[in-house]
Amino acid sequence: LVCRYFAEHRDIADRRFLLLGPETALAWHVEHLGHGRFWERVSAPEQVLSRDAGVYLFVPERLEGLAVVPGVENVSGGLASGLSLEAACDLLMRRVARAVVTGPISKLALNRAGFAFPGHTEFLAERAGVGPEGVCMHLCGPKLRVSLVTTHPPLRQVPDLVTEDRVLTCLRLTHAFVAALGLSAPVAVCGLNPHAGEGGLIGREEIEVLEPALKKARREGIAADGPLPADTVFYRAAAGEFSAVLAMYHDQGLGPLKLLHFHECVNVTLGLPFIRTSVGHGTGFALTGTGKADPGSFRAAVGLAETLLAAE
Repeated sequence: LVCRYFAEHRDIADRRFLLLGPETALAWHVEHLGHGRFWERVSAPEQVLSRDAGVYLFVPERLEGLAVVPGVENVSGGLASGLSLEAACDLLMRRVARAVVTGPISKLALNRAGFAFPGHTEFLAERAGVGPEGVCMHLCGPKLRVSLVTTHPPLRQVPDLVTEDRVLTCLRLTHAFVAALGLSAPVAVCGLNPHAGEGGLIGREEIEVLEPALKKARREGIAADGPLPADTVFYRAAAGEFSAVLAMYHDQGLGPLKLLHFHECVNVTLGLPFIRTSVGHGTGFALTGTGKADPGSFRAAVGLAETLLAAE
């Protein structure tokens, strides 16, 4: 994805991009894809600040000369992902960089390499000192924008994790995000249960958790509507009635989103002290080196990061 984007996307205007990771991986991909070298190596990330527009590469010390096996889910790939993320967090927290765009990672490889996190969101939240309760996972496309109250727990744990405080935190972060995009329509809040609980007949989470959170949010001036049945709310949101949808769990929110925006959806971590966007899809190891991986989501992630930087 990275190689295709930068090798084929020539117009980088006045922007400076810093890639983090093993150079061996980049070299392998440009050779197999038939592209020329598009990056300049730097020995310290800070050197980029005084350079002209372009694409630069910094290799964290432990990744120098790392033997990579492209297309294979292994420990070396997880190590490259984890150490590159740590380096990115260091640069962002020191304000050397202002935003990070991440590619897909193998959660299994990341864990096997010793990084005990289920994904980017949780990793970045801890490294930034915010913690998992201080951030909200959000994915968006041209028509739908979806935030998640819970991220990657087993489904049986979800009801206990949907708390009033957690819902309110996600509403606040989602409201601030859509406001930064210039959107003013309400945020829709999905019910946890079918038919949004049907007035308590199919569960009481809507009455005991979601409605109190919504009342507090409205008192803070947040325009929010719900709890609403999840089987119809996404149709209404795609038609423009809502600026975003707050879903209770991963597949409730991301199934509809990816149906519409699979090739262009962007993952954003709300609540971090820096901007983080990412592709909205997984690794796709079978496509490694074929040139068939679609860089559309990566392109959209770069574009959204630029939009958010301009809005700061």
